[in-house]
Amino acid sequence: QVHLVESGGGLVQAGDSLRLSCAASRSTFSRLNIAWFRQAPGKEREFVAHIAWGGDIIMYTDSVKGRFTISRDNAKNTVYLQMNSLKAQDTAVYYCAATLRGGIITGRGLYDYWGQGTQVTVSS
Repeated sequence: QVHLVESGGGLVQAGDSLRLSCAASRSTFSRLNIAWFRQAPGKEREFVAHIAWGGDIIMYTDSVKGRFTISRDNAKNTVYLQMNSLKAQDTAVYYCAATLRGGIITGRGLYDYWGQGTQVTVSS
């Protein structure tokens, strides 16, 4: 079992930055592929970014490329999502998810473990 806890959300203005953290309980964290998803009110949960267990394979959804950066520190069992140049349309609850499946996985149904989410609100 993997327990994920997100933190770092908040209320910011358009153009500001936030860094989200996802801390995992499992000692085998370094073998997990991790992704960030987000869900805006009235919308489906969507893929944001993915990082492989070794940190060498990274993927972003088009709407955040060049603004968001995903990274991980396996020694701290933590994945980060640095979000710069935030826009009102980035407002959502952000979730981290983990899987032992290999490859770049963007489908939320293929992730086995989820955090409780952290709210990000960007005012325009």
